[in-house]
Amino acid sequence: METATDIKKVTLPITGMSCAACAVSVESMLSHTKGVVNAGVNYANQTVAVTYDPELIDLPDMDRVLQSIGYGLIIEENEEDAIAEQEKIQREHYRKLKNKAIYTGILTLPVVILGMFFMEWTYANYIMLVLTVPVLFIFGKDFFVNAWKQARHRKANMDTLVALSTGVAFLFSTFNTFFPEFWHARGLHPHVYFEASAVIIFFILLGKLMEERAKSNTSDALKKLIGLQSKTVRVFRDGTETEIPAREVMPGDEVIIRSGEKIPVDGKVVTGSSFVDESLMTGEPIPAEKKPGDSVFAGTINQTGSFTFTAEKVGKQTVLAQIIKTVQAAQGSKAPVQRLADSIAGIFVPVVIGIAILTFAIWMILGPENALTHAMLASVSVLVIACPCALGLATPTAMMVGVGKGAENNILIRDAESLEKAYKVDTVILDKTGTLTEGRPRVTDWQWVKSLENEAFHFAAVKALEARSEHPLAQAIVQFGEESETIRIRNFQSLTGSGVRGTAGDNTYLVGTFKYLEKEGIHISAELRAAYEVLTAQAKTVIGIAVNGEHAGIVAIADQLKPTSREAVQKLHAQGIEVHMLTGDNAQTAAAVAAQVGIDSYQADVKPDDKMQFVKKLQAAGKTVAMVGDGINDSQALAQADVSIAMGKGSDIAMDVAKMTLITSDLLTLPKALKLSQKTVVTIKQNLFWAFIYNVIGIPVAAGVLYPVNGFLLDPMIAGAAMAMSSVSVVMNSLRLKGARL
Repeated sequence: METATDIKKVTLPITGMSCAACAVSVESMLSHTKGVVNAGVNYANQTVAVTYDPELIDLPDMDRVLQSIGYGLIIEENEEDAIAEQEKIQREHYRKLKNKAIYTGILTLPVVILGMFFMEWTYANYIMLVLTVPVLFIFGKDFFVNAWKQARHRKANMDTLVALSTGVAFLFSTFNTFFPEFWHARGLHPHVYFEASAVIIFFILLGKLMEERAKSNTSDALKKLIGLQSKTVRVFRDGTETEIPAREVMPGDEVIIRSGEKIPVDGKVVTGSSFVDESLMTGEPIPAEKKPGDSVFAGTINQTGSFTFTAEKVGKQTVLAQIIKTVQAAQGSKAPVQRLADSIAGIFVPVVIGIAILTFAIWMILGPENALTHAMLASVSVLVIACPCALGLATPTAMMVGVGKGAENNILIRDAESLEKAYKVDTVILDKTGTLTEGRPRVTDWQWVKSLENEAFHFAAVKALEARSEHPLAQAIVQFGEESETIRIRNFQSLTGSGVRGTAGDNTYLVGTFKYLEKEGIHISAELRAAYEVLTAQAKTVIGIAVNGEHAGIVAIADQLKPTSREAVQKLHAQGIEVHMLTGDNAQTAAAVAAQVGIDSYQADVKPDDKMQFVKKLQAAGKTVAMVGDGINDSQALAQADVSIAMGKGSDIAMDVAKMTLITSDLLTLPKALKLSQKTVVTIKQNLFWAFIYNVIGIPVAAGVLYPVNGFLLDPMIAGAAMAMSSVSVVMNSLRLKGARL
């Protein structure tokens, strides 16, 4: 009996695919192979995601299965090596394709000139025949070889159409060249279509060349991310500084980073200090200061200083590696809308062949006296103009560019389905802490009584006192303001839940809640009590300070709003989206935060399960819900939501559950993500529309429906050019997303 541990899932690069129907063939062959549980091919990034049972089949076996129909797998133990090998193969393929297109163009030009302007010349047909042979059977050989491999397995793809159309046109023209009397005896002129065969191959090769060039641009974001990874690194081992490949760094290694170098793995600074450009992770342009104890991340760039750090997460465990993995998975995943395109591409080629045969038969039965010539022309045009590539590229290219655009804007998209679904979102639920707010308490106000003298000393004394406290809010006081003089604290006491006391110099200090101060007999002045009321109404935690038995000041602490939270909520409202806030905090704090950001609907004191139930309630009312959170307590609601979005500085669990992650803490990225979804889906619909319309109009015209009306019969040469441009136009339309404003 199979268990979950028996099954493996890998994503591997594929070689040899030339059209969307190829992707369907690869998917079908693997899916019907014993031991393969599931196979999903993405034509745009030339990969296949395979789930299989290693007890029944291994990767070399799958490679042999695909080689039997003209494709192959790139199998490398190291994922980076596989990507590098695929890029190497693609570069070589592009180089060969470019050479084929150039040589084909050189040979095709005289064929076209002869065929269009000197067709009556005695030796024209023979010269065209000689020039067309290398075009078809040397530079266009792969079309015929692949068509034969497909036919052996009772399959068909774009190569089948090309081989049939050009092969039939070539054979028909060759027969007319050597046996013209066959037609003369019937009162007909023996037309030849060598130029059509040559031009079809040329245009298809040219179209594939442009398509390959355009497709390579769709994964630029991923290549840039991979390029951020360091190749080598210096480490201390056995007391010696050694340079090793970055992939050999082990957790615990002490890594040396100098000015201007990329940080190779994640870790914590041990010695030295510097400023590090972390815009990759945070989106913030200002470099972050790093000193002993601070975390550093792979892919970020050291600025001026130098330091050493201890490696903690290496290889595929680093934040950068996870980002790359997320982008790869998203670019390789299929959107639901593509299932329709895949289904159509799978039956497209056989249907087109059937239409071509039917076209030939109708022309032979109902055509004029030169019906055979018309029948040949029309059926060849049908075979040439029909193109499943545009249909197959419509969704994945738009998705790839959309995912790349997201990565450039600090939006990590885990799968295509979430990108497709996000444009339908009409309701957004925001967690408060860490999403709308910064997620850590900070001092917002510090006020002394006007009569107090020597404030600087008292300020340093309170910070020194709080430095010895274990209260969660104590660190906010310690970190507030600039560094102050070191004050020695004596007689320190901590009263859990109330406050702390101690002596510094000649002064005795009490720092704690107002209740604690009153309990200790401290009189609260009217001046500070009024300030207390104002600050408490703003949902801030207020702490009192007493010096030598007299109330001396107050400190207000709060989890501050992110600077862009209010603007982000306004943008969501402007997009017609309903916004709710959920928090486990108290009602007073929830009300204050909601008022500050402009949210009318909020709930306080909610537990994790309550958040999930709230999502279900909105979904039951017909809403499409996006949940945005950053903590473990949000994970249930994230999993339930139609679109789940995690804040990048949140917990690993939240990011694992969420389908999208906003790497930066800037909530303005959220409306950008929803707008990106909208623009991507619009692009997909445009692509599918033009791919469908192209074939709906092109095939009947190629079949000759206009001939009875105005005598128009589509030249196969023009059909070949139109077919090539259809795929390129779809890819170019997708690439427009790169310049979209979010």
